[in-house]
Amino acid sequence: MIQLNHIVKQYGTTVALNEINLHIQKGQLVTLIGPSGCGKSTLLRIINRLIEPTSGQLVINGANALQLDPVQLRRSIGYVIQNAGLFPHLTVEKNVEAVMVLLGWEKSKRQRRVNELLEIVGLAPSRYARRYPSELPGGQQQRVGIARALAADPEVLLMDEPFSALDPITRAELQEELFNIHKEFNKTIVFVTHDMDEAINIADMICILKDGEVLQYDTPENILKNPNGSNVEEFVVKALEPLASVN
Repeated sequence: MIQLNHIVKQYGTTVALNEINLHIQKGQLVTLIGPSGCGKSTLLRIINRLIEPTSGQLVINGANALQLDPVQLRRSIGYVIQNAGLFPHLTVEKNVEAVMVLLGWEKSKRQRRVNELLEIVGLAPSRYARRYPSELPGGQQQRVGIARALAADPEVLLMDEPFSALDPITRAELQEELFNIHKEFNKTIVFVTHDMDEAINIADMICILKDGEVLQYDTPENILKNPNGSNVEEFVVKALEPLASVN
């Protein structure tokens, strides 16, 4: 579904990504995790070409994505960021239908899809469609962001630390919502997080990055049981320390 082959990203003499090889199968939920500055958000942005790689190959659904029109590519990929990134001057329904307008969908089709999506993310259209983002708490704004990302029924959904600013209860609720959406609609999801517990809870595969390189790309179970070297072991232990102290 998504293949990153020998991806390199340089800024002058600084190497942000070094020879990244990552194959993501259709319908998988993959988390990218690592310390700040490891390249996880850069890698995510390369997938929808908000950033162009210095070298390497990006294949999405069998097509060379680096030869596609980047605007058309982005319209076919759902994208969710921290704090939702909603348009503050537009209502919830107008935010959700923004991509549909760009794609030229007729009004009745847009309205049906908006109502369907708000139901999927747990926001009753009759109650929330005409509200503005400022009238909603953070968790509900993130739900709107997810609905907007799903608007054109994309096969691929990219999520850049979308739940990191939320309180633990709301975060757990949205993790469950995402898990249900993933299973029901078989979306291919690439999810950036700095939280190992979150990665373990939601992911089919986890990619641990450090200094722009992949340390291990594996199932959560194998990363916990068979860390690939001391760097991975140290990262996992340190990442899970707060959770252990609570328990």
